[in-house]
Amino acid sequence: MTQFLMFLVNGIAIGCGFALVGSGLVAVYRITGVVNFAQGMFAVVAALSATSFVALGIWHGVAELMAVLVGGFAGLATGVVAVGRRGTQPLTALLVTLAVGFLAYAIEVLVWGDQPRSLPGLDGRAALLGVPVQRQYLLVIAVTAVVFVLLWLFFARTYLGKALTACASNPYAARVVGIDVTRMAFIAFALGGVLGGVAGVLVAPLRPISFDSDVSLIVGGFAAAIFGGLTRPMMALAGGVLLGITEVMIRAYGDASYGTVGALVFLIAIMIWQSARRPTLHKEAV
Repeated sequence: MTQFLMFLVNGIAIGCGFALVGSGLVAVYRITGVVNFAQGMFAVVAALSATSFVALGIWHGVAELMAVLVGGFAGLATGVVAVGRRGTQPLTALLVTLAVGFLAYAIEVLVWGDQPRSLPGLDGRAALLGVPVQRQYLLVIAVTAVVFVLLWLFFARTYLGKALTACASNPYAARVVGIDVTRMAFIAFALGGVLGGVAGVLVAPLRPISFDSDVSLIVGGFAAAIFGGLTRPMMALAGGVLLGITEVMIRAYGDASYGTVGALVFLIAIMIWQSARRPTLHKEAV
């Protein structure tokens, strides 16, 4: 039982990383209608930046914060390239984000090399319900919970968050009332970069990060975002956590080589079940 709880916490922590990447996808899509395939790159750039900042002797907390800001800047730069031109169609912007992601590979190899890097996390273990758990796992879970609460408050209670939501609901009406839709799109990409950056600096101590680590992050993040219909951050959180737990449990009790694939198949099965239930629930509501 102790081992199961340890794996469970491990899975929740890994899933939180997926959820943060997925929430960045949701933030960009719900405001711009663009599926940002460069989202995983923001996490990788932030994680690798954090390793460089720590190597320079910068204190851990400051290094991680600076790395998150680097992720936000990468998101803003991607937004400028992808949707900076007024009238850019979502499909065109999607292809641009994909190209930016491939370009980032070359830049990351040039700056940090092609060898995986790791970031020191919190040392030691803490007792959770009598089970020894690595402190870094608990930090990831706690920070993710705070981030999602702040994200909810931002969209629900702040003027900027409501302006962003208005752009998502009706861009034409938003322009009529004086909201700069293009500027809001830039903010959405910057927010996606920050969320990806948080994911990167939190996950880096759990698994080595290299220039191509964005593949696993974007796959997990995309699955989490799809679980929430690309519009609901809290459902993305649920999807990410479910994916992380399933992956870790398959690796622990089954064949480790099928961890990611098995988790994705399980999540897809749930989404198919959800889509099959929606018409029934709609008929019952009517």
